[in-house]
Amino acid sequence: MNHEVYSTNPVVKAIVSGTAPRPAQIAAARGFLPLPQTDLLEILVALAGGADAELAESAASTLASQDKNELESIVKSTEIAPPVLAYFAGRDDQPQQIHAAILANPKMPDAAIINFARHTANGELLELISFNQQLLIGTPQIIDAIIANPHRTAEAERRAAETKREFFQKERGAQQIANELRAQGKNAAAEFIEQADFAADLQETSSKSNLSFEDAILLAQHIEVPDSETDDSWMAFGYIEELYEETDEQRESIVSKILGELSAEDDELSGERVSMINRILRMGMKDRVKLAAKGDREARNILIRDPNRIVAQAVIGNTKITEQEVEKVAAMRSVPEDVLRQIAINRNWARNYAIMHNLARNPRTPISNVMTILTRLQLRDLQAMIKNRNVSDAARKQALRLFTARQGRH
Repeated sequence: MNHEVYSTNPVVKAIVSGTAPRPAQIAAARGFLPLPQTDLLEILVALAGGADAELAESAASTLASQDKNELESIVKSTEIAPPVLAYFAGRDDQPQQIHAAILANPKMPDAAIINFARHTANGELLELISFNQQLLIGTPQIIDAIIANPHRTAEAERRAAETKREFFQKERGAQQIANELRAQGKNAAAEFIEQADFAADLQETSSKSNLSFEDAILLAQHIEVPDSETDDSWMAFGYIEELYEETDEQRESIVSKILGELSAEDDELSGERVSMINRILRMGMKDRVKLAAKGDREARNILIRDPNRIVAQAVIGNTKITEQEVEKVAAMRSVPEDVLRQIAINRNWARNYAIMHNLARNPRTPISNVMTILTRLQLRDLQAMIKNRNVSDAARKQALRLFTARQGRH
């Protein structure tokens, strides 16, 4: 036999090499030799793979009869021989907990892990392998085995693909992404990628950025307003960034706030939408402002809820925003006062009675704007304002004066 022997026990070496007496070999194959279990298993695996048919059959039968609880403890040991781990990893009849213990053992041979990842039908164990990024980086063939396995889970595939992209594929710069978007006729999206703050990180390594290439491309798909249609002169980014710099804790608070509001509107907020919200809110403040000013309806619906008033104001400045959206925003009590003031003084929206009515009823609308709007409300709405305990006393009193004055003229 030509097997590497890992045990220091001379009995193991003698039996594996074939120099031990025949009776000793047969006794070992049947599991009768009084040896430590790790040594006995090393012998059995060697004999089961040997050329001697009688010994191989006996050894295989003995290995199959191992107590599962005892075996699970043994394969966790650092004293176990790597061929033993490889043998049981290749046995489909072993329970999941034994395979999991084998995969967690640092002595498990890389070649055996590759083979296991390629052939196992257990998606959970593929996930377990994918969590070990150091292992994947050290043996990239495991990545390909996971991705090629039809039983992989979405999480296992995602982790393997991310590791492959980050460490083994040529990184794609922001300019390359922009060029691809232009080739698809998405010029506004290409401009956004080129000018975004995260573009510099995308050109280096994704580990430096909160956003991956896929995130950047997905965000760009939500851009519908080109630079030529956007007036961002009011944003004064250098000054704004200094005033509104956000900590990681503040960013997490923003995510929780917006997810909470959207969940209240939609009881079954989809995982895809939650993922989209998280992508947007992982962006820096300046990039969120740009997305708010140029993004589509979905981006606007998310960013109008941003507690940063500059971001929310950029949404209102988006040239694609519709009157139906503004009507909804005018009724929201979570938006900053500046946004409501911006709506109130807009001449086009001032012609929309529903928008003005919502502003009047919104307790966050600045009182000076409310007073102006009240003069244009219909009698029935003035009467409702008088009874509305959600608005200020000043607004109710003014509504009463206007209602009484109009009633007196009838």
